[in-house]
Amino acid sequence: MKRIFILVAITLFVVGSLVAEEAILIDFSKLTADIISDQNQEDKLTQNRATVMDFSQVAGGSFTSEQKAVMKTSLAIENWEVQLASSSRSIGNQVRSYTLEAPSKQWGTVMGVRIHFPIEPWNSWALIKPPFEIPAFEPAADVDDEGNVTASEDSDGVTGPSRFEDGFGVVKNVGTIKALATNVYGLNFPHTLYAILLDSQGNEREVYLGPVNHDGWAEHTWQNPAYITEVRNRELRLYPLYPFSTPFVKFAGFKIQRDKEQPGGDFITYFKDVKIIYDKAVLDTDRDIDDEALWNIIKERETEKKIYEMRQFGNSQVLRYLDRQKQATESQFTPTEGGDGDGGDDGGGDETTE
Repeated sequence: MKRIFILVAITLFVVGSLVAEEAILIDFSKLTADIISDQNQEDKLTQNRATVMDFSQVAGGSFTSEQKAVMKTSLAIENWEVQLASSSRSIGNQVRSYTLEAPSKQWGTVMGVRIHFPIEPWNSWALIKPPFEIPAFEPAADVDDEGNVTASEDSDGVTGPSRFEDGFGVVKNVGTIKALATNVYGLNFPHTLYAILLDSQGNEREVYLGPVNHDGWAEHTWQNPAYITEVRNRELRLYPLYPFSTPFVKFAGFKIQRDKEQPGGDFITYFKDVKIIYDKAVLDTDRDIDDEALWNIIKERETEKKIYEMRQFGNSQVLRYLDRQKQATESQFTPTEGGDGDGGDDGGGDETTE
């Protein structure tokens, strides 16, 4: 009986100690462009050093070394995408929907978003998405001014901290999420805000954060209605430890919902960060035997996941790179030789001869 009492007490202590961990899932002030100049605007930087990814390794062998050298992207704010609902995705609406770095007196740099909804009275939505699915298994690395990525000396390859943790889109060892909050700047629009999360099983979840119908900064908070605070009411389970990797959550974007009764056209808002309060999935303990050093099972498994994640975003980035290379760069026609270049008759006008 005494042993049972001790076991129950230990279980309650372990479960109770999992409550109220807080972490910043993503902080947009860390995503400013600080390396690699724009080819057309040399004074404008285009990529974020901390999150730059080189996708040339999945591009294939038909590209030159010069082409592969520019196959880089990152979570820099202006690289984020605004995707409208298919019924709203006209060329005019899509061109007028994008993200920008915005200077804030209170927070420094934040992410500014412009969405151009249809003027017509119908329901619509827009997704604000990172340029690629944020990798959960990208090891720590050093990045130079040209965006070249090399493994960090203190990185063990795969099983150490991800390069996208600590405010860059990934939080690991996440059990149940108790609450989520985001700092958002409103301009009295009634449109509804959602945050989108992706877990380690590939499940996507939309978290309702309410309408952005306020003026200025406000913290929108979601409290998990299924979260059980009282330990005695929880279902207690024992989970196998090794070789199971700890679960994680990653940021997949925002969703803005516009009701047909609300005004269409331009919608402007700004985001500072996204934070979560969560239970740990596994306690940090000092174990007698280093299982991973002996078996390397997690390293092998996560290496495979890392390669898969790289291929997933790399293939789409290569297609975008090819499309950019095929784009027309001329803004106007070259004057015909012998013409005066001022729009005179060069044989292509409407004038007829008798």
